[in-house]
Amino acid sequence: MHNHPEHELDDDFDDRPPSKSQVKRDMLALQDLGKQLVDLSPEKIKQLPLEEKLFEAIRLAQRTTAREGRRRQIHYVGKLMRDADADAIRRQLDIWENGSREQTAAMHRLETLRDLLLQDDNALTKLLNEYPGADVQHLRALIRAGRKEAENNQTLQPGQTPQRKHYRALFQALKALDDAA
Repeated sequence: MHNHPEHELDDDFDDRPPSKSQVKRDMLALQDLGKQLVDLSPEKIKQLPLEEKLFEAIRLAQRTTAREGRRRQIHYVGKLMRDADADAIRRQLDIWENGSREQTAAMHRLETLRDLLLQDDNALTKLLNEYPGADVQHLRALIRAGRKEAENNQTLQPGQTPQRKHYRALFQALKALDDAA
C-alpha cells in the first residue's frame, strides 16, 4: 500500500461539490415537485409546510390560465422549492397517495363482503365472529331487503333502472361496522 494520502479515498465522505449533472437533476426534481404542488387542491396545499411566498406562488400558478404564463409561474415555483423542506413535502404527498390506495382496497374488501352476504347465509355467521358487537337483526333485515331488491332487479324490462337502495344501505352498515372496529 502506498503512503500517499491524496490517493486514499474515504468512501463515506466526498468533499467535492456535486457535479453539474447532479445539480441539474436535483433542480429538475424540485421543479417536478413544484408542478405536483400546483396540481393539488388548495385545501391540500394549506396542509403542507410551505412558506408564505411559496404558497402564494403556487396559488398564482393555479389561477394562471395562459399557457406560457403558467409555465413561467411553475418554473418560479420550482425555483422557490430550493428553500423549501422538500423531504417533508414528499413525505406528506406519499401519505396522501398511499392512504388513498389503502382506502380503495378497504372499499373493495367491503364490496366483496357485501356481495358475499347477499349470496351466502354462512357469510353472516363469519361476519358476526369477526364483529361480535354487530347489530344482528339490523344486518339480517338489510340482507333480506338486499336479496329481495336483487330478485326484483332481475325481472326488470330493458331500459328500467335497477334499484340499489338496500344494496347501498348494506354497504354503509358494513362500512360503519368496519370504522367502529
